[in-house]
Amino acid sequence: MENILITGGAGFIGSHLVRLMVNKYPEKRIINLDKLTYAGNLSNLEDVAHKPNYRFEKADICDYEHMQQIFAAHRISGVIHLAAESHVDRSIADPFIFAKTNVLGTLALLQAAKEAWKADMQDKLFYHVSTDEVYGSLEHGGFFTETTPYDPQSPYSASKASSDHFVRAFHNTYKLPVIISNCSNNYGPYQFPEKLIPLFINNIRHNKPLPVYGKGDNVRDWLFVEDHARAIDLIFHKGKTGDTYNIGGFNEWKNIDLIKVMIKVADRLLGRPEGASDDLITYVADRAGHDLRYAIDSTKLHEELGWLPSLQFEEGIEKTIRWYLDNQTWMDNVTSGDYQKYYQQMYGTRITG
Repeated sequence: MENILITGGAGFIGSHLVRLMVNKYPEKRIINLDKLTYAGNLSNLEDVAHKPNYRFEKADICDYEHMQQIFAAHRISGVIHLAAESHVDRSIADPFIFAKTNVLGTLALLQAAKEAWKADMQDKLFYHVSTDEVYGSLEHGGFFTETTPYDPQSPYSASKASSDHFVRAFHNTYKLPVIISNCSNNYGPYQFPEKLIPLFINNIRHNKPLPVYGKGDNVRDWLFVEDHARAIDLIFHKGKTGDTYNIGGFNEWKNIDLIKVMIKVADRLLGRPEGASDDLITYVADRAGHDLRYAIDSTKLHEELGWLPSLQFEEGIEKTIRWYLDNQTWMDNVTSGDYQKYYQQMYGTRITG
């Protein structure tokens, strides 16, 4: 049986990928490795937890010896590495944990894979999932491509850029078979509510302020998480070793325009007059080093492997908002006391009216 290790599999993107692969490949064993920090939640995977081809390992990717043991015990033949600290605001508050997890954790996994596979790297693959933020900031024209120079602007994107470089270095130096993908902003069910879309859905429901950075003019390309999981699956099985693939939603929105669409849909689903929650919009001091625009060109992925997003944004955002409104118990469980302290620290003292 082929044994595939998915790191960060209890997180947002990881849980969708684990579910997809457990159900799609009953002949493969899927090992979900997660430290279960604040954003990791095994309840995200209750529907596959008892499948015979699913295993869970609680571990820290920074623990090199433990990574060696897991590679040996499960005879890992493929890695899809998603485990990461991923929130820009948290990286500004504490850059050290981002350097440790995203850089040294990736290095520990790479070294464990290299040692486990050094006798035979045939049919092995280390797939590293990265972000479009490593490319820096775009103005109003152009797109990120696979050859765009790196220009990270935040501690988070700097840590991901560094991890990308280590992955490529292990390919060039040790001939480790690797693939990297860089994705745009994801949205969908099971996302921890520090990120914009679930945060604002929850705040609209409870009539709490919607904290908008600056004037809300920053532009992001939004990708439905299940489409991202499909792309990862496709790249893992059919992508070219040593290559990079960009994954984007072809779906750019200014933050303020996205928020107004969310308000419109959420108000309707909550039985409120359309736009009733507009007055919850509250402008806050802008984030330090806030990139103006991200936009991904996914042409290579489409032309080489045939991938395209399956959902139009209007369908995806309604599906997403409906899920969060229908799963308030999940939301209540993840918005614990620690999260509330973090929310107050990040937004509570910066409201400017």
